[in-house]
Amino acid sequence: MRRSLTVLAVSTLVVAGFVGTASATPPGIPSETAARSELAELTVAADGSQDGYSRDKFPHWIDQGNSCNTREVVLKRDGTNVQTGSDCAPTSGTWVSPYDGATWTAASDVDIDHVVPLADAWRTGASKWTTAQRQAYANDLSDPQLIAVTDNVNQAKGDASPDQWKPPLQTYWCTYAEMWIAVKHKFALTVNDAEKSALTDMLDHC
Repeated sequence: MRRSLTVLAVSTLVVAGFVGTASATPPGIPSETAARSELAELTVAADGSQDGYSRDKFPHWIDQGNSCNTREVVLKRDGTNVQTGSDCAPTSGTWVSPYDGATWTAASDVDIDHVVPLADAWRTGASKWTTAQRQAYANDLSDPQLIAVTDNVNQAKGDASPDQWKPPLQTYWCTYAEMWIAVKHKFALTVNDAEKSALTDMLDHC
């Protein structure tokens, strides 16, 4: 098999000679109290049209300096004992996916998820942004918008909002909701009624 999947049973485990610690934690995750306040401040509105959307309108994985693009920076940030080549691409390391508790030792098995997907952002306000604004959104390293996760879990999520998809691990629902709300709040994106209800329920898991 191409993959060797290990489900987290404890907070620290050893895989292929590396020590994998607890799940990756992006910057800027608000507390439950702050997230509830931010959620209350979001504009509730029906999603806009998908017309005109393209990932190309959100230039992503841009150069971040030192020969590293955004994906490579997040892989280094979220992994353990990550070794890279001269081109900054990881050659070894361990990644623990907080969405499903799986551990990977090949960067090819890991996707960098946009917590609030690009298509969702387009439908909830980003269609009116400039390309430069969309590029900043797609490469945001200062907020909880980018996180390393199992690739097929990310693909299953697609562009779904929390009323349509949640991380397989219910223990991560609280954190996921806090992250989603923080991103929508920072970028003044709207939420629909079903989405807000789902986020409120997920915060109750805190």
